Amino acid sequence: MKVLIVGSGGREHAIAWKVSQSSKVDKIYCAPGNAGIEEYAECVDIGAMEFDELLAFAKEKEIDLTVIGMDDPLVGGVVDVFEAAGMRVFGPRKNAAFLEGSKAFSKDLMKKYNIPTAAYENFDDPDKAIAYLEKAEFPLVLKADGLALGKGVLICNTLEEAREGVKAIMLDKQFGDAGTQMVVEEFMTGREVSVLSYVDGKTIKTMTSAQDHKRALDGDQGLNTGGMGTFSPSPFYTEEVDEFCKKYVYQATVDAMAAEGREFKGIIFFGLMLTEKGPKVLEYNARFGDPEAQVVLPRMKNDIVEVFEACIDGTLDQIDLQFEDNAAVCVVLASEGYPVAYDKGLVISGLDAFKEKDGYYAFHAGTKKTDKGIVTNGGRVIGITAKGADLKEARANAYDAVKWVDFANKYCRNDIGKAIDEA
Repeated sequence: MKVLIVGSGGREHAIAWKVSQSSKVDKIYCAPGNAGIEEYAECVDIGAMEFDELLAFAKEKEIDLTVIGMDDPLVGGVVDVFEAAGMRVFGPRKNAAFLEGSKAFSKDLMKKYNIPTAAYENFDDPDKAIAYLEKAEFPLVLKADGLALGKGVLICNTLEEAREGVKAIMLDKQFGDAGTQMVVEEFMTGREVSVLSYVDGKTIKTMTSAQDHKRALDGDQGLNTGGMGTFSPSPFYTEEVDEFCKKYVYQATVDAMAAEGREFKGIIFFGLMLTEKGPKVLEYNARFGDPEAQVVLPRMKNDIVEVFEACIDGTLDQIDLQFEDNAAVCVVLASEGYPVAYDKGLVISGLDAFKEKDGYYAFHAGTKKTDKGIVTNGGRVIGITAKGADLKEARANAYDAVKWVDFANKYCRNDIGKAIDEA
Protein backbone atom coordinates (compact mmCIF):
# COMPACT_ATOMS: atom_id res chain seq x y z
CA MET A 1 0.00 0.00 0.00
CA LYS A 2 0.94 3.67 -0.43
CA VAL A 3 0.98 6.00 2.58
CA LEU A 4 1.04 9.80 2.68
CA ILE A 5 2.20 11.50 5.91
CA VAL A 6 1.34 15.18 6.37
CA GLY A 7 3.81 17.28 8.39
CA SER A 8 7.44 18.28 8.62
CA GLY A 9 8.68 17.85 12.19
CA GLY A 10 10.34 15.33 14.46
CA ARG A 11 6.98 13.72 15.16
CA GLU A 12 6.42 13.09 11.44
CA HIS A 13 9.96 11.71 11.10
CA ALA A 14 9.20 9.25 13.93
CA ILE A 15 5.89 8.31 12.26
CA ALA A 16 7.59 7.82 8.87
CA TRP A 17 10.29 5.66 10.46
CA LYS A 18 7.65 3.51 12.16
CA VAL A 19 5.46 3.25 9.06
CA SER A 20 8.51 2.17 7.03
CA GLN A 21 8.72 -0.95 9.21
CA SER A 22 5.21 -2.10 8.25
CA SER A 23 5.05 -5.16 6.02
CA LYS A 24 1.91 -3.67 4.47
CA VAL A 25 3.63 -0.58 3.06
CA ASP A 26 5.38 -0.37 -0.33
CA LYS A 27 5.75 3.40 -0.73
CA ILE A 28 5.72 6.42 1.60
CA TYR A 29 5.27 10.07 0.67
CA CYS A 30 5.53 13.01 3.08
CA ALA A 31 4.23 16.55 2.56
CA PRO A 32 6.24 18.67 3.02
CA GLY A 33 8.68 16.52 5.04
CA ASN A 34 12.26 17.36 5.99
CA ALA A 35 15.81 16.16 5.31
CA GLY A 36 15.58 13.23 7.71
CA ILE A 37 12.22 12.00 6.49
CA GLU A 38 13.72 11.66 2.99
CA GLU A 39 15.45 8.49 4.19
CA TYR A 40 12.07 6.72 4.36
CA ALA A 41 9.73 8.76 2.19
CA GLU A 42 9.57 10.76 -1.01
CA CYS A 43 9.02 14.34 0.17
CA VAL A 44 6.68 16.55 -1.86
CA ASP A 45 6.54 20.33 -1.71
CA ILE A 46 2.97 20.74 -0.49
CA GLY A 47 2.20 22.59 2.73
CA ALA A 48 0.22 20.95 5.51
CA MET A 49 -2.57 23.54 5.16
CA GLU A 50 -2.89 23.22 1.36
CA PHE A 51 -5.83 20.83 1.54
CA ASP A 52 -6.86 20.90 -2.13
CA GLU A 53 -3.30 20.26 -3.29
CA LEU A 54 -2.85 17.45 -0.75
CA LEU A 55 -6.07 15.78 -1.87
CA ALA A 56 -5.18 16.12 -5.56
CA PHE A 57 -1.78 14.56 -4.90
CA ALA A 58 -3.33 11.70 -2.91
CA LYS A 59 -5.75 10.97 -5.74
CA GLU A 60 -3.05 11.20 -8.41
CA LYS A 61 -0.75 8.78 -6.58
CA GLU A 62 -3.64 6.51 -5.51
CA ILE A 63 -2.72 6.84 -1.84
CA ASP A 64 -4.26 4.08 0.30
CA LEU A 65 -3.81 5.81 3.68
CA THR A 66 -3.09 9.41 4.65
CA VAL A 67 -1.75 10.09 8.16
CA ILE A 68 -2.11 13.63 9.53
CA GLY A 69 0.65 14.43 11.99
CA MET A 70 0.10 18.12 12.76
CA ASP A 71 -2.51 19.97 14.79
CA ASP A 72 -3.22 22.89 12.42
CA PRO A 73 -4.56 20.81 9.49
CA LEU A 74 -6.56 18.59 11.86
CA VAL A 75 -8.24 21.57 13.52
CA GLY A 76 -8.68 23.09 10.07
CA GLY A 77 -10.66 20.08 8.84
CA VAL A 78 -8.32 18.23 6.49
CA VAL A 79 -9.77 14.86 7.55
CA ASP A 80 -13.27 16.00 6.52
CA VAL A 81 -11.92 17.04 3.10
CA PHE A 82 -10.28 13.65 2.52
CA GLU A 83 -13.25 11.65 3.82
CA ALA A 84 -15.67 13.60 1.60
CA ALA A 85 -13.56 12.49 -1.36
CA GLY A 86 -13.70 8.85 -0.26
CA MET A 87 -10.08 8.68 0.88
CA ARG A 88 -8.89 6.73 3.93
CA VAL A 89 -7.31 9.11 6.43
CA PHE A 90 -6.05 8.76 9.99
CA GLY A 91 -6.91 11.57 12.39
CA PRO A 92 -9.95 13.21 13.99
CA ARG A 93 -12.51 15.17 12.00
CA LYS A 94 -12.70 18.93 12.50
CA ASN A 95 -15.44 18.79 15.13
CA ALA A 96 -13.43 16.23 17.14
CA ALA A 97 -10.05 17.98 16.73
CA PHE A 98 -11.77 20.93 18.44
CA LEU A 99 -10.82 19.09 21.64
CA GLU A 100 -7.36 20.56 21.05
CA GLY A 101 -8.44 23.54 18.97
CA SER A 102 -10.23 25.25 21.86
CA LYS A 103 -9.04 25.07 25.46
CA ALA A 104 -12.29 26.74 26.54
CA PHE A 105 -14.27 23.94 24.88
CA SER A 106 -12.13 21.20 26.45
CA LYS A 107 -12.41 22.76 29.92
CA ASP A 108 -16.20 23.03 29.57
CA LEU A 109 -16.34 19.41 28.38
CA MET A 110 -14.40 18.19 31.42
CA LYS A 111 -16.62 20.21 33.75
CA LYS A 112 -19.83 18.89 32.16
CA TYR A 113 -18.71 15.23 32.32
CA ASN A 114 -16.92 15.36 35.70
CA ILE A 115 -13.45 14.67 34.27
CA PRO A 116 -10.94 15.90 36.87
CA THR A 117 -9.16 19.13 35.91
CA ALA A 118 -8.08 22.46 37.40
CA ALA A 119 -10.67 25.11 38.36
CA TYR A 120 -10.98 27.74 35.62
CA GLU A 121 -12.88 30.61 34.00
CA ASN A 122 -13.16 31.46 30.29
CA PHE A 123 -12.96 35.04 28.97
CA ASP A 124 -13.43 36.74 25.61
CA ASP A 125 -13.24 40.27 27.09
CA PRO A 126 -9.84 41.44 28.42
CA ASP A 127 -11.42 43.95 30.83
CA LYS A 128 -13.54 41.23 32.42
CA ALA A 129 -10.49 38.97 32.66
CA ILE A 130 -8.52 41.66 34.50
CA ALA A 131 -11.45 42.38 36.83
CA TYR A 132 -11.53 38.67 37.70
CA LEU A 133 -7.77 38.55 38.24
CA GLU A 134 -7.88 41.51 40.63
CA LYS A 135 -9.81 39.32 43.07
CA ALA A 136 -7.96 36.07 42.37
CA GLU A 137 -5.30 34.21 44.33
CA PHE A 138 -1.89 33.67 42.76
CA PRO A 139 -0.12 31.93 41.13
CA LEU A 140 -2.51 31.44 38.22
CA VAL A 141 -2.18 30.17 34.66
CA LEU A 142 -3.30 32.06 31.55
CA LYS A 143 -3.89 30.03 28.40
CA ALA A 144 -4.61 31.26 24.89
CA ASP A 145 -7.72 29.40 23.77
CA GLY A 146 -6.49 28.24 20.36
CA LEU A 147 -3.41 26.62 18.83
CA ALA A 148 -0.15 28.37 19.76
CA LEU A 149 2.61 25.88 18.91
CA GLY A 150 2.70 24.74 22.54
CA LYS A 151 3.70 28.23 23.70
CA GLY A 152 0.42 29.95 24.61
CA VAL A 153 0.58 29.24 28.34
CA LEU A 154 1.73 31.85 30.88
CA ILE A 155 2.29 31.17 34.58
CA CYS A 156 1.66 34.37 36.54
CA ASN A 157 2.85 34.80 40.13
CA THR A 158 1.52 38.33 40.65
CA LEU A 159 -1.37 40.51 39.54
CA GLU A 160 1.05 42.68 37.55
CA GLU A 161 2.32 39.63 35.64
CA ALA A 162 -1.27 38.59 34.99
CA ARG A 163 -2.19 42.01 33.61
CA GLU A 164 0.81 41.84 31.29
CA GLY A 165 -0.26 38.32 30.31
CA VAL A 166 -3.79 39.41 29.38
CA LYS A 167 -2.29 42.22 27.29
CA ALA A 168 0.11 39.84 25.54
CA ILE A 169 -2.55 37.21 24.77
CA MET A 170 -5.74 39.20 24.10
CA LEU A 171 -4.62 42.70 23.07
CA ASP A 172 -1.16 42.36 21.51
CA LYS A 173 -2.15 38.98 20.05
CA GLN A 174 1.32 37.50 20.58
CA PHE A 175 -0.21 34.11 19.77
CA GLY A 176 -2.38 35.40 16.93
CA ASP A 177 -6.06 34.48 16.78
CA ALA A 178 -5.42 31.82 19.44
CA GLY A 179 -5.76 34.71 21.93
CA THR A 180 -9.27 35.79 20.92
CA GLN A 181 -10.46 33.84 23.96
CA MET A 182 -8.47 33.02 27.08
CA VAL A 183 -8.69 30.53 29.94
CA VAL A 184 -7.69 31.56 33.46
CA GLU A 185 -6.82 28.40 35.34
CA GLU A 186 -5.90 27.32 38.84
CA PHE A 187 -2.15 26.67 39.18
CA MET A 188 -1.62 22.98 39.91
CA THR A 189 1.49 21.44 41.42
CA GLY A 190 2.80 17.91 41.01
CA ARG A 191 4.44 15.72 38.41
CA GLU A 192 3.47 16.17 34.78
CA VAL A 193 2.90 13.02 32.74
CA SER A 194 1.88 12.57 29.11
CA VAL A 195 -0.17 9.58 27.99
CA LEU A 196 -0.88 9.13 24.29
CA SER A 197 -3.73 6.91 23.14
CA TYR A 198 -5.32 5.42 20.05
CA VAL A 199 -9.08 5.89 19.70
CA ASP A 200 -11.59 4.43 17.23
CA GLY A 201 -14.66 6.38 18.34
CA LYS A 202 -15.62 3.91 21.07
CA THR A 203 -12.53 2.01 22.23
CA ILE A 204 -9.40 3.65 23.62
CA LYS A 205 -6.00 1.96 23.96
CA THR A 206 -3.35 3.91 25.86
CA MET A 207 0.33 3.84 24.95
CA THR A 208 3.25 3.85 27.35
CA SER A 209 3.68 7.00 29.47
CA ALA A 210 6.15 9.81 28.84
CA GLN A 211 7.23 13.10 30.39
CA ASP A 212 8.03 16.28 28.47
CA HIS A 213 10.28 19.25 29.32
CA LYS A 214 8.62 22.40 27.99
CA ARG A 215 10.89 25.19 29.22
CA ALA A 216 13.83 26.36 27.13
CA LEU A 217 16.48 26.34 29.86
CA ASP A 218 17.85 23.93 32.47
CA GLY A 219 15.93 23.70 35.71
CA ASP A 220 12.64 24.36 33.89
CA GLN A 221 13.54 28.01 33.46
CA GLY A 222 13.00 30.30 30.48
CA LEU A 223 10.22 30.51 27.93
CA ASN A 224 7.78 27.77 26.99
CA THR A 225 8.76 25.86 23.86
CA GLY A 226 7.32 23.09 21.73
CA GLY A 227 9.33 20.68 23.93
CA MET A 228 13.05 20.37 24.69
CA GLY A 229 13.13 16.67 25.44
CA THR A 230 11.23 13.78 26.93
CA PHE A 231 11.55 10.34 28.47
CA SER A 232 9.48 7.17 28.58
CA PRO A 233 8.13 5.57 30.67
CA SER A 234 7.46 7.95 33.56
CA PRO A 235 8.35 6.31 36.89
CA PHE A 236 5.66 8.50 38.47
CA TYR A 237 2.90 6.95 36.37
CA THR A 238 2.05 4.07 38.70
CA GLU A 239 -0.50 1.27 38.33
CA GLU A 240 -2.69 3.15 40.80
CA VAL A 241 -2.60 6.29 38.63
CA ASP A 242 -3.31 4.21 35.53
CA GLU A 243 -6.35 2.56 37.10
CA PHE A 244 -7.75 5.95 38.22
CA CYS A 245 -7.28 7.49 34.79
CA LYS A 246 -8.80 4.53 32.97
CA LYS A 247 -11.90 4.90 35.13
CA TYR A 248 -12.28 8.68 35.33
CA VAL A 249 -10.31 10.24 32.46
CA TYR A 250 -9.56 8.14 29.35
CA GLN A 251 -12.81 6.33 28.52
CA ALA A 252 -14.76 9.21 30.05
CA THR A 253 -13.27 11.60 27.50
CA VAL A 254 -14.03 9.31 24.54
CA ASP A 255 -17.60 8.83 25.78
CA ALA A 256 -18.03 12.56 26.39
CA MET A 257 -16.96 13.41 22.84
CA ALA A 258 -19.35 10.79 21.45
CA ALA A 259 -22.19 12.16 23.59
CA GLU A 260 -21.51 15.64 22.18
CA GLY A 261 -21.79 14.33 18.62
CA ARG A 262 -18.04 14.64 18.11
CA GLU A 263 -16.94 11.04 17.59
CA PHE A 264 -13.17 10.93 17.98
CA LYS A 265 -10.99 8.69 15.82
CA GLY A 266 -7.24 9.14 15.95
CA ILE A 267 -4.84 10.10 18.74
CA ILE A 268 -5.81 11.69 22.03
CA PHE A 269 -2.84 13.01 23.98
CA PHE A 270 -3.61 13.37 27.68
CA GLY A 271 -1.44 15.89 29.52
CA LEU A 272 -1.83 15.00 33.19
CA MET A 273 -0.79 16.60 36.47
CA LEU A 274 -0.35 14.17 39.34
CA THR A 275 -1.53 16.38 42.21
CA GLU A 276 -1.90 15.63 45.91
CA LYS A 277 -5.64 15.25 45.23
CA GLY A 278 -5.06 12.78 42.41
CA PRO A 279 -4.47 12.99 38.64
CA LYS A 280 -6.03 15.91 36.79
CA VAL A 281 -6.09 16.78 33.09
CA LEU A 282 -3.83 19.69 32.12
CA GLU A 283 -4.58 19.58 28.40
CA TYR A 284 -5.71 17.50 25.48
CA ASN A 285 -4.00 17.24 22.11
CA ALA A 286 -5.60 15.62 19.08
CA ARG A 287 -2.39 14.08 17.67
CA PHE A 288 0.94 12.57 18.68
CA GLY A 289 3.02 14.79 20.93
CA ASP A 290 6.31 16.18 19.72
CA PRO A 291 8.78 15.08 21.10
CA GLU A 292 6.73 12.40 22.96
CA ALA A 293 6.27 10.42 19.74
CA GLN A 294 10.06 10.16 19.47
CA VAL A 295 10.29 8.09 22.68
CA VAL A 296 6.97 6.24 22.52
CA LEU A 297 7.05 4.93 18.94
CA PRO A 298 10.56 3.35 19.19
CA ARG A 299 9.22 1.29 22.13
CA MET A 300 6.02 0.20 20.36
CA LYS A 301 6.03 -3.41 19.12
CA ASN A 302 2.93 -3.30 16.89
CA ASP A 303 2.71 -2.61 13.17
CA ILE A 304 1.53 1.02 13.36
CA VAL A 305 -0.36 0.83 10.07
CA GLU A 306 -2.53 -1.99 11.43
CA VAL A 307 -3.33 0.21 14.45
CA PHE A 308 -4.13 3.22 12.26
CA GLU A 309 -6.51 1.10 10.18
CA ALA A 310 -8.18 -0.35 13.27
CA CYS A 311 -8.89 3.19 14.49
CA ILE A 312 -10.45 4.11 11.15
CA ASP A 313 -12.50 0.89 10.94
CA GLY A 314 -13.68 0.84 14.58
CA THR A 315 -11.89 -2.43 15.36
CA LEU A 316 -9.33 -1.18 17.88
CA ASP A 317 -10.72 -3.60 20.47
CA GLN A 318 -9.09 -6.39 18.44
CA ILE A 319 -5.58 -4.88 18.76
CA ASP A 320 -3.24 -6.06 21.51
CA LEU A 321 -1.12 -2.94 21.94
CA GLN A 322 2.36 -3.84 23.19
CA PHE A 323 5.51 -1.95 24.17
CA GLU A 324 9.06 -3.04 24.88
CA ASP A 325 10.13 -3.49 28.50
CA ASN A 326 12.82 -0.80 28.34
CA ALA A 327 13.14 2.98 28.27
CA ALA A 328 13.89 5.83 25.87
CA VAL A 329 15.09 9.41 26.27
CA CYS A 330 14.98 12.20 23.67
CA VAL A 331 17.13 15.34 23.90
CA VAL A 332 16.20 18.12 21.49
CA LEU A 333 19.06 19.92 19.77
CA ALA A 334 17.93 23.49 19.13
CA SER A 335 19.41 26.59 17.58
CA GLU A 336 20.59 29.02 20.25
CA GLY A 337 17.99 31.75 20.71
CA TYR A 338 14.99 29.42 20.26
CA PRO A 339 12.06 30.01 20.83
CA VAL A 340 12.57 33.71 19.98
CA ALA A 341 15.19 34.43 17.31
CA TYR A 342 17.75 32.08 15.77
CA ASP A 343 19.84 31.53 12.65
CA LYS A 344 19.00 29.04 9.91
CA GLY A 345 21.10 27.44 7.20
CA LEU A 346 23.84 26.13 9.51
CA VAL A 347 25.53 22.94 8.28
CA ILE A 348 24.91 19.85 10.45
CA SER A 349 27.63 17.21 10.84
CA GLY A 350 27.80 13.78 12.48
CA LEU A 351 24.46 12.35 11.37
CA ASP A 352 26.02 9.31 9.70
CA ALA A 353 26.96 7.94 13.14
CA PHE A 354 23.35 6.88 13.71
CA LYS A 355 23.29 4.52 10.73
CA GLU A 356 25.60 2.09 12.53
CA LYS A 357 23.96 2.25 15.96
CA ASP A 358 20.98 0.12 16.97
CA GLY A 359 18.67 1.84 19.46
CA TYR A 360 19.89 5.34 18.61
CA TYR A 361 17.88 7.76 16.47
CA ALA A 362 18.24 11.29 15.09
CA PHE A 363 14.68 12.46 14.41
CA HIS A 364 14.86 15.59 12.24
CA ALA A 365 12.60 18.53 13.05
CA GLY A 366 13.96 21.73 11.52
CA THR A 367 16.33 20.49 8.79
CA LYS A 368 16.70 20.95 5.06
CA LYS A 369 18.81 19.29 2.35
CA THR A 370 20.94 21.75 0.34
CA ASP A 371 24.03 21.79 -1.87
CA LYS A 372 26.08 22.30 1.31
CA GLY A 373 24.54 19.21 2.89
CA ILE A 374 21.86 19.01 5.58
CA VAL A 375 21.38 22.39 7.30
CA THR A 376 19.29 23.80 10.14
CA ASN A 377 15.86 25.10 9.11
CA GLY A 378 14.05 25.76 12.39
CA GLY A 379 14.37 26.39 16.10
CA ARG A 380 14.13 22.77 17.16
CA VAL A 381 16.55 21.04 14.80
CA ILE A 382 16.93 17.35 15.76
CA GLY A 383 15.62 15.08 18.51
CA ILE A 384 18.38 12.73 19.65
CA THR A 385 16.69 9.60 20.99
CA ALA A 386 18.30 6.57 22.60
CA LYS A 387 16.94 3.45 24.23
CA GLY A 388 18.31 1.65 27.27
CA ALA A 389 17.45 -1.14 29.65
CA ASP A 390 16.17 1.49 32.09
CA LEU A 391 15.76 5.25 32.17
CA LYS A 392 19.20 6.01 33.57
CA GLU A 393 20.90 3.97 30.85
CA ALA A 394 18.71 5.52 28.16
CA ARG A 395 19.52 9.01 29.46
CA ALA A 396 23.26 8.30 29.45
CA ASN A 397 23.01 6.89 25.92
CA ALA A 398 21.05 9.90 24.66
CA TYR A 399 23.56 12.40 26.01
CA ASP A 400 26.42 10.37 24.53
CA ALA A 401 24.69 10.57 21.15
CA VAL A 402 24.18 14.33 21.53
CA LYS A 403 27.97 14.67 21.18
CA TRP A 404 27.95 12.96 17.77
CA VAL A 405 26.01 15.79 16.10
CA ASP A 406 27.28 19.33 15.67
CA PHE A 407 26.26 22.63 14.09
CA ALA A 408 27.02 26.26 14.91
CA ASN A 409 24.98 27.63 17.83
CA LYS A 410 23.87 24.12 18.85
CA TYR A 411 21.96 24.23 22.13
CA CYS A 412 20.28 21.63 24.32
CA ARG A 413 19.15 21.29 27.90
CA ASN A 414 21.50 19.23 30.05
CA ASP A 415 18.87 17.99 32.51
CA ILE A 416 16.38 16.05 30.37
CA GLY A 417 15.23 13.11 32.48
CA LYS A 418 16.93 14.36 35.63
CA ALA A 419 13.66 13.82 37.49
CA ILE A 420 14.17 10.06 37.20
CA ASP A 421 16.92 10.34 39.80
CA GLU A 422 14.22 11.37 42.28
CA ALA A 423 11.89 8.49 41.48
